[in-house]
Amino acid sequence: MTTLTRDPARTAPAGPRRSGWVPRLGGPAWLVWRQHRAAFWTLVAATLLGALVMVHLREQMMDYLASQDASSRKSGGLPPEFEAYADRLFSVGSYLGYIPVLAGVFLGAPLIAGDLESGTAKLVTSQSVSRLRWLTMKLALPAAMLALSTAVLTAVFTWWWSPVKGLSDGLSWTSFFSVTGVTPVAYALLTFTVGVAVGLLLRRTLVSMVVTLGIVVALGFVWDQVWRSLGNVMSVSTDQGVGPDAVPPELPAQAEQQGQGTYFLTDAGDRLDWTTCLDQMENAGAHTACLESKHVTGWSVDYLPVSQMHSMQWLGAGLMFAVTAVVVAFVILRGRKRLL
Repeated sequence: MTTLTRDPARTAPAGPRRSGWVPRLGGPAWLVWRQHRAAFWTLVAATLLGALVMVHLREQMMDYLASQDASSRKSGGLPPEFEAYADRLFSVGSYLGYIPVLAGVFLGAPLIAGDLESGTAKLVTSQSVSRLRWLTMKLALPAAMLALSTAVLTAVFTWWWSPVKGLSDGLSWTSFFSVTGVTPVAYALLTFTVGVAVGLLLRRTLVSMVVTLGIVVALGFVWDQVWRSLGNVMSVSTDQGVGPDAVPPELPAQAEQQGQGTYFLTDAGDRLDWTTCLDQMENAGAHTACLESKHVTGWSVDYLPVSQMHSMQWLGAGLMFAVTAVVVAFVILRGRKRLL
């Protein structure tokens, strides 16, 4: 996504000026904007287009919901015809999930690797601009553009999803945890800085992009495995037995069940795995006698409530911001000592 077809130091004017509509920039800021203006304008255009598409789709969804008589809705759910609108939400949400990949591979990895490979970095740092100042601006301006773009898209998508998030289990908060709130911004900045660090180390654009892709995929796998652990797991239980007439515990609205499922709860407060007495399941009497021998008095279910969603997102984002800060420090220190 970077444009390095010519050396910006040779084409830069003596004083700051504007190319088209650009904020008044000078020095390294103007140089970075000029060098990567094609990538920046592409980012702006993609953001505006994505936001407009989501606004249009939301208007269609709201018009459809408004046209439905309250009596035509299922109790606590949405009309069956709403599935098409839900599919659009899932599709757009999945597309937004690729932002961290694009940020790391196409924006972060070539940012410095391309300059090192083409010799632009050597030319720029041989002028009056210090390495620290150049590195800082090379990181700051693309990061600011990326954060703003991601924040806008995330805000519009959250606005689209909010009216229906509590109306269907299929539109649960866990399905959109990583593409709403502050999480996408932190995630995109993390993969961007990781790509920059890889490019600084490998110094070759294509190789850096490939390696960054592998690292970002690995980060995504780890994130999918650990984000639920950011919440405080709660439980709900019963004490009226587990026979045919007993009522299982009911989870709060929009809660996500955790663990292996439903546990057996004993009178001592211990929890037994659901496979307890499984070999006696074919004989109802034997199964009941087995559970009674283990003093089972009810069920227990673990869950994550929707009320913890925002705190979990901020905690996860905080961890990502911390790692991002470490990677940025590494890039600055490494670049000052061994840039060329």
